[in-house]
Amino acid sequence: MKLLQASVCLISLVLVLPSIFAASSSEDFDFFYFVQQWPGSYCDTQKSCCYPTSGKPAADFGIHGLWPNYKDGTYPSNCDDTKPFDSSTISDLVSSMKRNWPTLACPSGSGEAFWEHEWEKHGTCSQSVINQHEYFQTSLGLKQKTNLLGALTKAGINPDGNSYSLESIRGSIKASTGFTPWIECNRDGSGNSQLYQVYLCVDRSASGLIECPVFPHGKCGAQIEFPSF
Repeated sequence: MKLLQASVCLISLVLVLPSIFAASSSEDFDFFYFVQQWPGSYCDTQKSCCYPTSGKPAADFGIHGLWPNYKDGTYPSNCDDTKPFDSSTISDLVSSMKRNWPTLACPSGSGEAFWEHEWEKHGTCSQSVINQHEYFQTSLGLKQKTNLLGALTKAGINPDGNSYSLESIRGSIKASTGFTPWIECNRDGSGNSQLYQVYLCVDRSASGLIECPVFPHGKCGAQIEFPSF
């Protein structure tokens, strides 16, 4: 009888553990990276790009994602497969998302596969703070608030194919937003280093920008190109 009871307890524990793990994973993070990418630098690499089915996006930074992170530089991912992406929950945001969060991956798409990936890999790990609609709505609000292209052009840094100092790019964004960005570079088809993505940090409640507790790895040259799109 005792053996049977022990077996039942063990089976119950095995069944409950995954749900406990999923719940704790979705709550366990320290801050967010809010990441925006320059489409010209995505498209002029050897890999190239495909415009979304709605047409060529505007020449502006597009959202890549809102990513929960730990202060040690690691991050949680794919925290809850019981909460898949549901496009019906963001129906009121879709037109804005097509403009501000466009897909550039090939083959051409509406953007839904991109948004699904971002929600399921990153968004599911923030559900203790924001639900699916709030995840996308918060990201759209952060893009409008930070206005990266406006910050750069105000400082005379334009997407014209010329090179600008990394310090001037970083400084102009900090002057505009009040917080230090991290700049990610990639290389164009000729191997030139260029401005690719901008990381800003958001507090754990997703209510506002903060100074980043830790920056990602990697570095850019002292001078980087800002390609046209």
